[in-house]
Amino acid sequence: MLREIPDGTGSPPEIKRREAQALLAAIPQTAIAIALDLGAPSPTSEALASLLTAWRNTARPLCFIIGGAEGLDPAILTRANHTLSLGTLTWPHMLVRVMLAEQLYRAQSIASGHPYHRGSRP
Repeated sequence: MLREIPDGTGSPPEIKRREAQALLAAIPQTAIAIALDLGAPSPTSEALASLLTAWRNTARPLCFIIGGAEGLDPAILTRANHTLSLGTLTWPHMLVRVMLAEQLYRAQSIASGHPYHRGSRP
């Protein structure tokens, strides 16, 4: 399921605070929350496949949290069970959705032994 939080208005700290309130309300209490954060570790595709497998084996819902233009409020990072980065470049959140979807597909392909991922390429 994809849930989008409307863009906020006001000062950057106020936008982040309001977005955090809406995001926190949307995350199921039993979910594993994974926040995409610029300062977080950036796993390899193989490492993400291992993480995804471990998370899925818990049988808890997964919630990937993508921040808005102002980034994530500290309250989101506090709630997050894990953080990860798709790299050190800054991307529009709409593009991050596509990049995350592709990486999740790749991770699932790796975990299932499908040849989609060509890890042997230089």
